[in-house]
Amino acid sequence: MAWLAFAALCFAAALSGALFKPGAWHAALAKPSWHPPNWLFGPAWGVLYLMIATAGWMVWNAAGFSLPLAAWGVQLVLNAVWSWLFFGRRRPDLAFAEVLLLWLSIAACVVLFAPISATAALLMLPYLAWVAFASALNFAMWRLNRASPA
Repeated sequence: MAWLAFAALCFAAALSGALFKPGAWHAALAKPSWHPPNWLFGPAWGVLYLMIATAGWMVWNAAGFSLPLAAWGVQLVLNAVWSWLFFGRRRPDLAFAEVLLLWLSIAACVVLFAPISATAALLMLPYLAWVAFASALNFAMWRLNRASPA
């Protein structure tokens, strides 16, 4: 039952992506050739959120409310803020700075989770890799569209 609470928290963060959708502004942006198809983002994030929820639940189950779980909460908040900055505010520059903080917070989770649960730490690695890719994509789109009006 507790796992459902962690899943609910993750999918609450995902609501940011539903509230601040790519839309016409995003469609009009120049994108690098390696930009994935838009349909890939939903399934990828769905799987990642399940992994993030499971990792948080495993750490909570083993260590309770602790510094590692606080780091888990921080990364979840940063995750939600990115969509608001990039799509809602149409600020790829601020979103890029924020996604770097998100990446660091996920890396902190990996380091803090490892002594508690190697499995939980491993569950966060695909998320870390995806956010590294998303950071590069965010940066490329920012650079390609610097003269575009918001």
